[in-house]
Amino acid sequence: MKFVHYLERIVGVDIYPLLSLVIFGSFFLVVAVWLFSTKKSDFDEVSRIPLNENEPEH
Repeated sequence: MKFVHYLERIVGVDIYPLLSLVIFGSFFLVVAVWLFSTKKSDFDEVSRIPLNENEPEH
């Protein structure tokens, strides 16, 4: 038997692809909103962290 035949026997299996799409879409939307709402100066500050030699390491 093919794998598809096993999935056809499960009741309510058609909700899983829709649920995974909603979870992925929600996560992508949250990351996009966070990205566009963060100030550019915050990204500039974080990008210099590995190169900052003046501050002592913790």
